[in-house]
Amino acid sequence: MAFTQESSASMPKGARATVQVTPNPTTERGQEVTITGHCGGGTGLRAIFSHFGGDPALEDVEIIESGPDRFEARAKLRETIGNGVGPILVDCGGEAGVTLLVTHVTTNPA
Repeated sequence: MAFTQESSASMPKGARATVQVTPNPTTERGQEVTITGHCGGGTGLRAIFSHFGGDPALEDVEIIESGPDRFEARAKLRETIGNGVGPILVDCGGEAGVTLLVTHVTTNPA
């Protein structure tokens, strides 16, 4: 089910932003991902958080578009990331959103 601005109105206040990561699952360390969504009534994308086991999963995060109706950012998987599942959270100025990122990498970290 895809979440839209309209369907997010039924979610609790403070948790109405939606977020999607593409590709998901990821398969390579250093792979670029695109983070998109909308702020569900928040003021606009302020920050992206991504910690797996206490360490950041993403690096070189660049917010391309931060508008409240649509946001887009790009980032790279860290070279030390392993296999697993972890949250990608967005702060949209009054509203937050979360999705899960699956990593299934095939080589050992350097």
